[in-house]
Amino acid sequence: MITRRQFIKAGLVGGLALSAAGYFYARSQKEAPASAVPRRPTFQERAIVAAIVPAVLAGALPPAGEARREAIARTVDGVGVAIAGLSAAAQKELDELFALLGFAPARLLLAGLWPGWETASVDDVAAFLQGWRESRLGLLRSAYAALHDLVLGAWYGTPATWEAIGYPGPPEIL
Repeated sequence: MITRRQFIKAGLVGGLALSAAGYFYARSQKEAPASAVPRRPTFQERAIVAAIVPAVLAGALPPAGEARREAIARTVDGVGVAIAGLSAAAQKELDELFALLGFAPARLLLAGLWPGWETASVDDVAAFLQGWRESRLGLLRSAYAALHDLVLGAWYGTPATWEAIGYPGPPEIL
């Protein structure tokens, strides 16, 4: 059973971690003019998505080698395209999610992952995703659904993957 003192300490540590993440996120953002080209994913966001892709697409990716690396890179690019097509509010929420997942203390607290995304194992990432999928907190379940759907949408939105699932492609309009 958790004591009141442990609960208060955990709340303070969590609040400090979230405050620090918000501070660093706000410092990293630059106001872009409204007519600017949609922003490209940062290196950190690409690393996060590249770590998530093999966990979500466990049986669909090529087993190893250059084909696997290309498939992951193509899917990461597709996630960037999908995010660029979302509303400004949804993009902002995803920016905040990626900022939290990129901040080591928040990543440890929320995802249970200490190593950076580049060194996290597929099993560790899959366990973190499963934890969010089954979480009692609706916010974590929503974040899981967003990451999951972005990866699957990017993967199956590519014509190169259609043959494997028997999809002939969109019907021709005459």
